[in-house]
Amino acid sequence: MCKLVPENQITMKQKSYLLYSILILFTLNSCNPNNNQCKNDDETVDTVTITEYGIPIEKYEMEEGIVKKGQTLSDLFASLGALPQITSQLNTLNDSIFNVKSVKAGNTYQIYFTNDSVRVPHYFVYHKSVVDHMVFHLIDSLHIHHYQKPINSILKTSSAVIESSLWNAIGEQNLNRALAIELSDIYAWEIDFFGIQKGDNFTVLYDELFVDSTSIGIGKIHAVKFNHEGKDYYAYHYSDSITELDGYWNEKGQNLKKAFLKAPLKFSRISSGFSYARKHPIYKIVRPHTGVDYSAPKGTPVMAIGDGKVVFKAYKGGGGNTIKIKHNSSYTTAYLHLSNYAKGIKTGLHVKQGQVIGYVGSTGASTGPHLDFRVWKNDTPVNPLKMESPSADPIPANCMNKFKAICDSLTTYLD
Repeated sequence: MCKLVPENQITMKQKSYLLYSILILFTLNSCNPNNNQCKNDDETVDTVTITEYGIPIEKYEMEEGIVKKGQTLSDLFASLGALPQITSQLNTLNDSIFNVKSVKAGNTYQIYFTNDSVRVPHYFVYHKSVVDHMVFHLIDSLHIHHYQKPINSILKTSSAVIESSLWNAIGEQNLNRALAIELSDIYAWEIDFFGIQKGDNFTVLYDELFVDSTSIGIGKIHAVKFNHEGKDYYAYHYSDSITELDGYWNEKGQNLKKAFLKAPLKFSRISSGFSYARKHPIYKIVRPHTGVDYSAPKGTPVMAIGDGKVVFKAYKGGGGNTIKIKHNSSYTTAYLHLSNYAKGIKTGLHVKQGQVIGYVGSTGASTGPHLDFRVWKNDTPVNPLKMESPSADPIPANCMNKFKAICDSLTTYLD
């Protein structure tokens, strides 16, 4: 018995069932076996072709493999049973299409064989990276197309409390390690990451990039609240194509970028501080140490803390390989005990803030790999850890309303 239901009580799902039932009845009534318009089920059902990398994979058997050390693409194709003419064409490929020498041992591939008694390879997919894939068509003649998997951006909010270091805190929370690098870059002028304290913490709003279910890195960081020694340091990303602004500012619109970086290298520790009464580890006498020693592995990149001109580059006694940079009329910095200089660094060269100028070493009077970093203000030594640095330009007055609106919306995620 069919029970009638008032129109306003019929759900969308019920409507769909009713329409589907009417359509079936109409089809059955109109289908006459003597009528040419009546087709059997096999002729009316549309099949869905499943593809991957543009390949109709249901038609093939797929096998996976790893490029071995010393294995060429020609050797690989031959071992898989590709036609000889295909291998010949492979050797004549233009580098603009694909450089066969770029195939790396350890990278993976997939091969698609015909699904019959005599298996013939029709497609070969070389995985350059998680995103980029080269698809080789091996039917009759060689044809190649580049396939890129879509990158999906997912907005995330993550927090962590630091017990030992920023790097370890991010690892302990199973967050993307790239966050440590990005955060240290954003706060390079605000927070001394060699002085991170136990209990310091942060909350960050950012885009994480995925291919399928694999994380491939960090996209844009939208906002951060970093609590260091009990004080909150906010960072908000702001960009404007008209004014060409693009960077990070605090809640007051002050630029987080300053004239000088807090430190000339990343992820190390301070092994000796600024002192006028330190016992020298080699000479065993008390003498001034008007710099800061950063202990780091040999070869760690050393950066210029600010824009300036190289005024000295040479081996200098106990300081070993040394670089001096004059930043302006007041400030000069020096980088001692370098194992080597960065390519192109020479006296008279103008360098940019953050530019690699050399590498940590142990040249001169040194007990192990470290950087002795020194700063002079008006020719007087100053403690690099206590040096004040002027900020870059703040948010312009005509952009403040827009900036404040962005800050208000992002702060809800952080607090």
